[in-house]
Formats: sequence, structure tokens, C-alpha cells
Amino acid sequence: MLKKRGVVVICDSLRNDFVGQQTPVLNNLQQTATRFTNTKAVFPSTTRVSSASIATGCHPRQHGLLGNTMILSEPEGLITRSVGKPAFRQELFEATGHYLRVPTLAQRLQPMYTTAIYSNVSPGAAYFFDPENFGYVYHPAGSYAPGGSQITGSDALDIKPGADGDQEMTRRFCQRLLQDDTLGLAVLWLSEPDKSGHAQSLGNLAHRAAIEHAQDCVDKVLSVISTLRARGEDILLMVGSDHGMQTITHQVDIGEELVKAGFKASVTSRDLVVAPNGTSAILGFDDDYPHRDALLPWLGSQPWVGEYVYGESLADWGLPDESACRVAISLAGDESCNHLGIPGTSWYAFDPDTPKDMIGQGQHGGRHRYESHPFLMVQGKAFPEGLQISTPTSLVDYAPTILNHLSIEVSAMQGQPLQTLARINIEPHSHFIAS
Repeated sequence: MLKKRGVVVICDSLRNDFVGQQTPVLNNLQQTATRFTNTKAVFPSTTRVSSASIATGCHPRQHGLLGNTMILSEPEGLITRSVGKPAFRQELFEATGHYLRVPTLAQRLQPMYTTAIYSNVSPGAAYFFDPENFGYVYHPAGSYAPGGSQITGSDALDIKPGADGDQEMTRRFCQRLLQDDTLGLAVLWLSEPDKSGHAQSLGNLAHRAAIEHAQDCVDKVLSVISTLRARGEDILLMVGSDHGMQTITHQVDIGEELVKAGFKASVTSRDLVVAPNGTSAILGFDDDYPHRDALLPWLGSQPWVGEYVYGESLADWGLPDESACRVAISLAGDESCNHLGIPGTSWYAFDPDTPKDMIGQGQHGGRHRYESHPFLMVQGKAFPEGLQISTPTSLVDYAPTILNHLSIEVSAMQGQPLQTLARINIEPHSHFIAS
């Protein structure tokens, strides 16, 4: 039996300010865990990028996955592809010669530990946690064992996104934790409250019910963790989210705007390509693009642009400067409230490949406060109960924290082991929750 394990539960898109008295399971958890109150999302603040960043301990600039949609350089020129589709892994490999540019946790834990991720979000988010199949990946679009052999029949994960599917996945996950002593890392990635938040107003009854369903799944995992610890296992538990959400008040088809302004030959042309990512977007063009100097000031004058970076400044947002990523945009927004009093509004980058009217509904992708502020609680021997730490942390801190717990060397990562912060129990930027 393994004496040490890491367990991660992600409540997709549950923003930090929604965690408190209104979420009793999570509120109780923070009494027995350390809560990192200033955790930041990566950019774009989307799930597929977040998955790769959690798995690698690196920002997109290093691991190479740049959005929920991503621009690839193919023989016919630049083109935008959806990372969410199962086929994207092969498309990325054919265009770049790699899946991710750096090792994942599943790879680093070999051969000492087995890993498994159970995911009910998009296929791309599941598969890019472990794109080369070093461990087990369970997803409704296809489940795979180490080495890439497909898991079929009753062992596959035949569920749908949403609360019911999350409940069944959690049941399977908990069963696996109790029965499989070889698992060194187990990850449960819930579809709620993200699925519900995208479909309606943030804070309405359906959205709050989805948060309750996610809490119920967390509670079931907590029960299993207690059983494992009673057996003598040393469990590191990380419960958090990948990003938050904003309410959409306006939307824009950036490709059409670029065509109207004369910066793009047509909506399907490959001279200037747009990768819409919710409340953000990435623009790509080759070195010989003739309108670069005029494009940048034009972007700065558009009402839908909140902030943008290009060139060497892309590194400040964790992005590379290459033909597939020349300009990154966080769309305009502010902290005004929706009709239910939930703060945080934004523009939405309309995606012509998946056309939706998102006005009044939840989205994310940009750098605004509520979409870029996930929550994180860590429970284990190295993390004092009831401690709150406000030192800035990030999704890239998950991987080094897990490796540290399993006594595996942390190297070539941009994140930090959170055990280092937790060792300092009393400091100016931290305090204990009164019990």
C-alpha cells in the first residue's frame, strides 16, 4: 500500500468570492485546511490551458497550449483550431512536432506512481492533462489506460456533463481511490458549476444549485480521504477551481471587425487569424504581415479591448511571441453587477465556429478580477488547519506541491511548492480562521 498520495478536486469555474458561508462544505473544509486566498488563473483563463498548466507547473509560454482555441501554422498557412476536440492532439503534434513542450505530472511520476484523471469537461481539457497517456484518463469521449489502449465497456466513463454525470464520476473516482493502492495521484475534474454558469445568469437558482452539486461531490471525496487516512495513508488534498466567471454584457466578432477595418482580407483569410477565447482573444500573423504598425494603435481605440500585449510584453502574460501568438487581448469589462447583484461584467469574443449569444450569461478567458481568481484549499500534514495565506499563488503551483509531497524532485517548473509558504504560520500576509 502506498503511504503517500496526492488527490486533486477541481470545481470548474467556481470563483473565489462564491466560497464562504453560502458553501458550507467548502467553508468547513477551510477550517481543516490552508486556504490560499490570492490564487491567480493563467492566461487565457480557460479550462484547457488551465489543465495543462496544473499538469506541468508551467505557463502556456513554456508548455505550448495557448487557449481553448489555438492558432496553428499548417502547410496552407495559419488557422484556428478548437483544442476541445479529441482530434486536436494529433493536429497539434502534426503542426508542431509535440503535444506539450514540457513533462506532465503523469510523466514525472513514472514509474514509481500511477496517475488517473476523471474529467467531465471538454475532451481537450482531459487529454492535455496527460496527452501522451502515461497514466489513466477517463472521459466520456474516450478513456485510455497507460500506453494509450482504449478502455471500453463498463470500465469506460459513459456520462454526460452536468450534475448527474459529475455524481456518477465521483462515485467511480471514490471507488477507485479505495480499491487501487497503486494510485499516487488522482484528479477529479467536475463540470459544475461551469456548465450551468455558461448557460444562464450567474447567481440564479440553477447556478447556485450547480454549486451545491459540486460541493456534494467534494463531500464524498472528503469522506474517502478520511477512510484512507485512517488506514495510515499520508494524503495531500488540493481542492480548487481553474478560473472564475464574468457576466457578458456585449459581444464582438473580432474577425469581422478586422475585415471592416482593412486589417484582414476576409473572415476566412489566413493573413491575420483570430483565436477567440471567451473574454479574451489571441491574434496571429506571420513576419511579413504588412499592417502590424497600424493594427496596434487601432486595437487600443476599440471599445471592446480592455488591455492588450504584444512582442516581448507577451511574456508578462505567460505567452510566447510567435506567429501563432502575436497579440493577446483581454476584452473590456468592469466590476458592475448583473441583475442578481453579482459583480464582474465583460465583452465576449464571438466564435463563428460555435456561434452563441452569450449576453447575460457567464464566461471567462480574460484577466478581470472575478474570472481570474479561482479558489484553492490544501489539506495535509504540511498545511496548518485554518490558516489563510494571501501571498500570490497560481495554478502552476499545483504540480510542484504534489511532487514535493511525494518526495520527487521539483525541477524546470515555474510554480513553487506551497509547503514552503505554509511553513510560515504567522506572517503579515496570513491569518488563522477563528474556529
